[in-house]
Amino acid sequence: MRKLLLESLITPTLTEAPPTVDEAAMIELAETLGKQARQSLGRSLSIREVDAGSCNGCELEIHALNNAFYDIDRFGLRFVASPRHADVLMVTGPVTKNMREALKRTYDATPAPKWVVAVGDCALDGGCFAGSYAVVGGVSEVIPVDLHIPGCPPPPVKILAGMLALLQGGKAAS
Repeated sequence: MRKLLLESLITPTLTEAPPTVDEAAMIELAETLGKQARQSLGRSLSIREVDAGSCNGCELEIHALNNAFYDIDRFGLRFVASPRHADVLMVTGPVTKNMREALKRTYDATPAPKWVVAVGDCALDGGCFAGSYAVVGGVSEVIPVDLHIPGCPPPPVKILAGMLALLQGGKAAS
C-alpha cells in the first residue's frame, strides 16, 4: 500500500487538456443565443433533453454545457425536468422500439410553440445502431424534427451554434 501511495505522488496527472475553444468566441456565442431566446420568446429558453436509446456520448457533451467551463445557465438557457416547461426537446440517439411511445408522449406534453432538435448522427438515421431489431430509426421517424446537429458526438460549441441557428431560423411548431 505504501508503495502505491508513493508512486501516485510521483506520477504526473493523467488528465486531458482543457478544451481548445476560444473562450471569448464561446461567451459571445452563448450571449447571442441568450439574447435571441429572449427576443424570440420574451424569456429564457427552456430545454428538455430526451435520451431515446443512445450510447450516452451525446449526453456527455450536452451535460458539459452545464459545467463550470460552458455554464450556459448564466446566459438564461436552462435545462428543465418536465416537458411541460420546455421550449425545446433535445433528443439524442436512435429511437428504440421501447422509447417510441415515450418520445411521442413527451412531444405531445410539450406546449406549443416548440422545437425539436436531434443531436448526433444516431438521431438522424440510427447511426451505427441502424438496422437493429430494437431500433425504429432516427428521431424524424417518430416526431417532426426542426434541426439536426451532426457529429458523433457533436461538441458543446457546435450544439450552442445549432441552437442559435434554430432561434434565428424560424418559427416553432404549433
